[in-house]
Amino acid sequence: MQRLQFESSPFFILVCLALGLGYAYILYQSKHPWSKRGNQGLFVMRAALVACLTFLLMGPILKLTTNLFERPVLVFLVDNSTSIKESTDSIKLQKLQTDLVDAKNSLAKQGYEVRWRDLANKDFEKINFNNATSDITNAMRGVVAEYEGKNLAGVVLLTDGIYNSGSSPLYSPFGIPVYTVGVGDTTERTDLILKNIAFNKIVYQGNKFPIRAEVIAQGLPNRAVTVSVYKAGKLLNKQTKNSINASVDFDFLIDATEKGIQRLDIVIDALASEANKKNNRASIFVEVVEGRKKILVIAPAPHPDIKALRAVVEKNSNYEFILHIPAITTIDPLLLKPGATELVIFHQVLEPSGKTNALFQQFSKSHSSLLVIIGSQTNLRQLKANNIPLTFENVGQSDEVTPVVNDAFRDFNFLENSNGVFSRYPPAEVPFGKFSFPPQANVLLYQRIGSVATNRPMLLTWEENDRKMAVLVGEGIWKWRLSEFATTEKTEVFDDVFSKLIQYLSTLDDKRKFRCFPLQNEFTDAIAVTLESQVYNDLFELVYGNKIELELRDEQGKITRYDYVTSPGGARYQIGGLREGVYQYRASTQLNSKREEVRGQFLVTAQNIESQNLTADFGLLRKLATATGGKFYQAGNLANLTTDFIKTEARSLIHSEESYNPLINLKWFFFLLLGLISVEWFLRKYWGGY
Repeated sequence: MQRLQFESSPFFILVCLALGLGYAYILYQSKHPWSKRGNQGLFVMRAALVACLTFLLMGPILKLTTNLFERPVLVFLVDNSTSIKESTDSIKLQKLQTDLVDAKNSLAKQGYEVRWRDLANKDFEKINFNNATSDITNAMRGVVAEYEGKNLAGVVLLTDGIYNSGSSPLYSPFGIPVYTVGVGDTTERTDLILKNIAFNKIVYQGNKFPIRAEVIAQGLPNRAVTVSVYKAGKLLNKQTKNSINASVDFDFLIDATEKGIQRLDIVIDALASEANKKNNRASIFVEVVEGRKKILVIAPAPHPDIKALRAVVEKNSNYEFILHIPAITTIDPLLLKPGATELVIFHQVLEPSGKTNALFQQFSKSHSSLLVIIGSQTNLRQLKANNIPLTFENVGQSDEVTPVVNDAFRDFNFLENSNGVFSRYPPAEVPFGKFSFPPQANVLLYQRIGSVATNRPMLLTWEENDRKMAVLVGEGIWKWRLSEFATTEKTEVFDDVFSKLIQYLSTLDDKRKFRCFPLQNEFTDAIAVTLESQVYNDLFELVYGNKIELELRDEQGKITRYDYVTSPGGARYQIGGLREGVYQYRASTQLNSKREEVRGQFLVTAQNIESQNLTADFGLLRKLATATGGKFYQAGNLANLTTDFIKTEARSLIHSEESYNPLINLKWFFFLLLGLISVEWFLRKYWGGY
């Protein structure tokens, strides 16, 4: 639709017409050599030309309104998980595919735009029912988010109502009608289900570790249920209990004997009346390690700072906290030898009584990683003489400070809200004034006096003689942890800083020039295993172009070989299609005329949660349809859904777009004026005028 708008009053159009007629009258009132009819024609053309030119002085604007019609969209969200395939015969699934095609064609004729999506929110042409999990809620949210602000008429959810990932769809507001189509078998089956297995993924060699198997006895009251634990086909333990309740727990205690990733099979003895025996067994994988990292703390006397550090260390099951206070605690003397522990922490180092001075001198001359805590009892004048390169200008005075993060520190990251939490900490006591420290040191925390952040370090690290060193200047950090808990009921920021510091100091740098490692220790059989290779030159710069030879061995001893060449952006190699199990790998490459080799292992686990429950839940689908203003249908009556939609009008959304264009910019108007003046000029010349 087009409309003319004017910057001035439309009354001036009459003025334009009058000017055009007046000008043409003055020009053509006298006698001319052409006929009277010709004179009238020239009069009309000149009047129209002048009227149009003066009309342009009014600034006319052409308003164009365009209406766009957006058809309503109907999304068929189809549950493509394996539970439907296992509980529905192939003939019914084929009919379902045909009914979906018919529904799509019928609704398209009615005016709907029909889209097919699976639970991964991907378009499909044919349903394969091969998805390992069912997350209905996230799939619904994905559709709603994609069509936000668009003409989404509703979602047709075709599923068995079983969700084993994400939250229940009943408790998520979608804001659109959901029409549910139930597929599958709602008959409750006689079944023993290995519902859940609780275990520690990392255990220590020589220890016993617990396994709890939760068994659901469905339709089997007061029956003897037997659960066994196997390792490489060998029976480790077996228990039998009566299913007095629907849920029965079996607790096992297993010896961790061999180092490495161990596979254990948990098996329920099947009953003849069971309809589904795929959920009677499961495999778990336990990594047996030699021992935890040992963190040794040496102090002349008990102190609440030590307790705060102990709480941080013991939160990590990979660490073992060892405390040595002379004449108070008793530990194995071998642990006081350099190299026996991964990190040594000296609290109140070089204090006046000298109880720990001999040990400090012993460790300071070794290659052991050290964390030195300087407190009020530390002899500051003796630090430099004992291999701690810190020199204080003032001795005997103290100051009260709080920590502030050094934004330039890059060895590890801090939590985003760290400085905000630090600002509320009570002050710790530190030596007064400035002090010198190693130029190569990296500062983690600076001192803040009141509200002023200074350039004086409070916590700093550096490397020397192939070991890592750190110094904490100040005592009273125990108050920080208590204060944070009192404010937030958590100790997240304090624990984050000191756990990362301990991890950094206790981890030895990898000096190998060839590394090959999986991106994660555990993969599922649904994704490809990815290994990354890194090759370094003598300056420890990454180099490319090396041929990597990879050998993969499965649990049966079968060896598969691969090879590839590293390149920038191509240092990773993917291996797909691996079945469940523990895999040993050996990677090698030629570097400086020498064969470099790396060995390791990774785990592939199977996703079989879809076979845990095959009983369709149509009750959930009815509730979901009612709550959202939709309707429930059974898969065999999918034609009824199409009929109901055909009865209602497919309402399109109308989007209006307006555009404004000055009349003088329109080409057709320009050529109209050019045509008028050109024809008039030609006729005047042709008839003998001048």
